[in-house]
Amino acid sequence: MVQTAQIKERSSTGTQRLVLSGISKSFSVQGKQLEALSDINLEVLGGEFLSLVGPSGCGKSTLLNIIAGLEQPTKGSAIEDGAPIVGPGQNRMMMFQESALFPWLDVFGNVMFGLKLRKELSQKERIERAHSFIALVGLERFTHANIHELSGGMKQRVALARALAPNPRLLLMDEPFAALDAMTREQLYADIQEICQRQKKTTILVTHNIREAVCLGDRVLLISGSPGVIKAEFQIDLPRPRDISSVELARQATEITKALKSTDKETRSVK
Repeated sequence: MVQTAQIKERSSTGTQRLVLSGISKSFSVQGKQLEALSDINLEVLGGEFLSLVGPSGCGKSTLLNIIAGLEQPTKGSAIEDGAPIVGPGQNRMMMFQESALFPWLDVFGNVMFGLKLRKELSQKERIERAHSFIALVGLERFTHANIHELSGGMKQRVALARALAPNPRLLLMDEPFAALDAMTREQLYADIQEICQRQKKTTILVTHNIREAVCLGDRVLLISGSPGVIKAEFQIDLPRPRDISSVELARQATEITKALKSTDKETRSVK
């Protein structure tokens, strides 16, 4: 069942991983202040997979950048595990639309690069962990392949292994599947679900693809407007693993799409 409601305090036995309170963000554009986000309040629980959807320009990626510590809010606070987010941290790893791999390093070297953040690990432990996560994303045969030799989907698998290997508490994904073909995306959807469920990884995904959001998310938040605000919450109770082509998933995605169109129409009428 999909439940739509304004965001409110959630009752759960899960541990709070992330709390956003009164987040607003403004940018200076040609001498004028442009407000991208307004009064965002959000709680994410440990092990939860949260999908953020909304039209272009509504502030989804800006919100993700604030959570990552790449940008600071103009107002409000972002708290992770009880500590304020003041910059990038090793407990938060980001996957981008482009794989952002280092072309001068092979697959193994790229995964090892992320592991350098874990100073408590010995070199032997880093090497073992790198091999383990390369295997986890199904690229054992390509461990020492050059990046230019990989397909787009394989590059994103390497990016996923690099992000997961340091064992971050929070995995942030900014449209990482947008440039991939349909078959590659579907395989990655299955892999992501399995990995995140197995590792109980707290994950936040930004996407324009409503079906993708429903396929992967435990919750889907609809962000709309300029400035962006959270318009609605959809609880996704479908069993896993989920098939993006299933009838029930399509029905719930259609419901969210209708809400998105409705809020987008309201925004344009206000303007």
